[in-house]
Amino acid sequence: MKHSSTETPSRVLKFGHSPDPDDAFMFFGLAMGAVKIRDFGVEHVLEDIQTLNEMAIANEIEITAISAHAFPAVQDNYWIMHCGASMGRGYGPIIVALPDGPESLNALGGRRVAIPGPLTTAYLVAQLYLPDFEAVVYPFDQIPAAVADGQVDAGLVIHEGQITYSDQGLVKLGDLGALWLDDTGLPLPLGLDVVSKNLGPELAGEVARGLSDSIGYAFDHEDDAVAYALDFGRGLDTEQARTFVKMYVNDYTRDMGDEGCRALRTLFDRGVERGLIEPVGSIELI
Repeated sequence: MKHSSTETPSRVLKFGHSPDPDDAFMFFGLAMGAVKIRDFGVEHVLEDIQTLNEMAIANEIEITAISAHAFPAVQDNYWIMHCGASMGRGYGPIIVALPDGPESLNALGGRRVAIPGPLTTAYLVAQLYLPDFEAVVYPFDQIPAAVADGQVDAGLVIHEGQITYSDQGLVKLGDLGALWLDDTGLPLPLGLDVVSKNLGPELAGEVARGLSDSIGYAFDHEDDAVAYALDFGRGLDTEQARTFVKMYVNDYTRDMGDEGCRALRTLFDRGVERGLIEPVGSIELI
């Protein structure tokens, strides 16, 4: 699914992001044409995060949201932007089950757990904190139904499902962001926005400033931006959309800063220690 500007620019920059409210909110200024990057046109490539991860690994897109989990696989071709990160302090992806299902996270050993993709950060963190389980990949928006229908024993829920899971009769077994905070004292870095090194540092820096300005524009026009984001929220009303957006578009999104970098470094180091990801060199923000 794609949304393109109506201009006829000399060149188009492709921005990949998930079709969910928080990403849509961040890109509101760019989508409305209120923020420009030189005379470039902007094409919004809307795909689920697992697909965007795969596109980045194939070096098929210039600017995109990715899972933090996927960055080790793309570090040679992309810079992390200082803005656009999705980080939750004390909250994050959750594990849900039926009321008569597993009673705790410790009970998930050997059980079938739906995950939203093998490269999602949610899956990486689940592997850090849960007993060994059988991962079953589902599209992220189908996971609550898969749990409710008994196709799996539990589900790893991201995006707006984190606040709507009870509508399908599910209960929360645990919050990975809370576990991470208790363990590290840091926010949990889930998503990043990256820019291709092929653009060169000057244009890449302008792209980062453009995204930062787009986020600022959304905050300055919050009601309109939330209304726009609501089109990307499955089953959310306006205030639920606002709540969800503010969970993951926050001060860390404006600029991850030193604390965000420490959180990212810690996530990568933990993943390497467990043999789950490849080592990551120095984290260079643009």
